[in-house]
Amino acid sequence: MFNSLLVVVAAAAAAVYAQQPAWAQCGGIGWSGGTTCVSGYYCSNINAYYFQCVPGVASSSASTASTSSAPQTTTSKTTATTTASSTTSASAPASSATSGVQIRAVQDPIFHLYLQNQNDTAVLGPEASSGYFTIGGTIALNGGAAPLYLNIGSETTSYRSLTFGSTASFSGWGLEGDTIITTQSSKYGRQLNFVACKVGSVFQTYLQLGSDVPAGSCTNYVSLHLPCLC
Repeated sequence: MFNSLLVVVAAAAAAVYAQQPAWAQCGGIGWSGGTTCVSGYYCSNINAYYFQCVPGVASSSASTASTSSAPQTTTSKTTATTTASSTTSASAPASSATSGVQIRAVQDPIFHLYLQNQNDTAVLGPEASSGYFTIGGTIALNGGAAPLYLNIGSETTSYRSLTFGSTASFSGWGLEGDTIITTQSSKYGRQLNFVACKVGSVFQTYLQLGSDVPAGSCTNYVSLHLPCLC
């Protein structure tokens, strides 16, 4: 009986302290899962709501920041952001020095096309022109003189256009694991489906609230994710 109890306790302890796989979430406000990463990866503070296992070895200050689920002080934020930025640059195209995370699709025909801005419209296109984003209530596109925010249109159809603007009109974006969602508490409730319609060499992207689809060559019920081993 005693030995059986020890086995159960040991199994529970192993589950609690299991290391997160590459590119998985490992911390952030509200996170209750593992906070350490597999060998060769460390838990990087992407923003207050999302820490991610990224390649490399954390400095002592970055490691301390990444294991906390509360917002960081100004000093800690600067240290963690610098570390995350250098790591992202190493895995992104050599010309990119922009901090943040990429967002991409994982289903055909838009497999590994990346979210980006084309004339203030959200599209999925090649990685070479990928946007880099900060996610935490809003989705902010980094890289310009000031961030641009991903906003949702007010069409009466179930598909809603996604555009970028200098002001955030929607602050209900969130993450469920590595999946982009609108949160349950937002005006749209929990939504994780999108529509992608081919326009030239890219795919214009819409939030999907139902089953309507724009005219043209469109793929319905796709999801958007942070990069991962998938």
